[in-house]
Amino acid sequence: MNQNLIIACKLLIELFLFSCAGWMMEVTLKYIQYHRFINRGYLIGPYCPIYGCGVVADTVLVGIILKGGGSYADVFLVGLVACGALEYFVSWFMEKMYHARWWDYSTKPMNLNGRIWIGNLILFGLGTVIIVKWINPVLFGIMALWADRTVVLFAAGIVALFISDNIASGILMNLVKEEIDAREEDNTEEISLKVHELLRDKHMLMRRISEAYPELQARPQRLTRQLKEARAEMKQASKHMKAELASVSGKAKEEFQQSLKMRGFRKAEREAMFERMLENLEGLRGEAREEKKARLAAARERMVAARERLREAQEKLSVHR
Repeated sequence: MNQNLIIACKLLIELFLFSCAGWMMEVTLKYIQYHRFINRGYLIGPYCPIYGCGVVADTVLVGIILKGGGSYADVFLVGLVACGALEYFVSWFMEKMYHARWWDYSTKPMNLNGRIWIGNLILFGLGTVIIVKWINPVLFGIMALWADRTVVLFAAGIVALFISDNIASGILMNLVKEEIDAREEDNTEEISLKVHELLRDKHMLMRRISEAYPELQARPQRLTRQLKEARAEMKQASKHMKAELASVSGKAKEEFQQSLKMRGFRKAEREAMFERMLENLEGLRGEAREEKKARLAAARERMVAARERLREAQEKLSVHR
């Protein structure tokens, strides 16, 4: 048989085995935390493909970048970067696809947008060293003893299993998305609570999703769109402000920029600083001066209003700034 096909099949078997191992680890950790069995993961079956994909990515990258060798530090870095990138992408993709944040590390130290954090990255690196240096040689040594036909049939069975499970799980997850987008509450915390309540009242497979992701945070399309629009408005207001500042120089410009950044000050204090900035306009007299003052004031008000709308949109989605 074609050797490239055999290699691909062996990698698929590796993906399946470590997906099952990842699922067992997740179930064990949640049992310790909640003292009951929880079927973790996106899919219905006893596997979490994100772990298997991470292991296969590490195996392939070590083979390509390090030619199958490399020091422990090299392998550690490959695992840290590859698995971190994979976890970030999966978090982003599932949020866009199903309008929910399925895990959130925003309260963890050294996190990136709440999707990945340094603790997991270190574990990814260490796990990659153990798998690539010690487990893979044994695993691929065992598979080398199998007949090519056995390898292909095993891989074909895995493909059929994953396809059928993805179809069924995709249908269920789309039902969850419809529940999220149908909510009329005005912030993600209320919506998340309502969605969890609804899922717990549904059939067993829907309850499984609520139990598998107890920290699910809804991201309704309506609120996500509001946040996107608020960010665009903030960008335009900032661009307009910079255009107005381009013709202002010296102390006046510094005062203006400082007044925009001020937080925690009373409105009267911010207004006093803004008025001092207007008094420091240089090279302008009469109507030109008054016109410039009016334009700067309008630019500032637009910026402040846009910032407030952005803050409100972020709060509704519980976005950590």
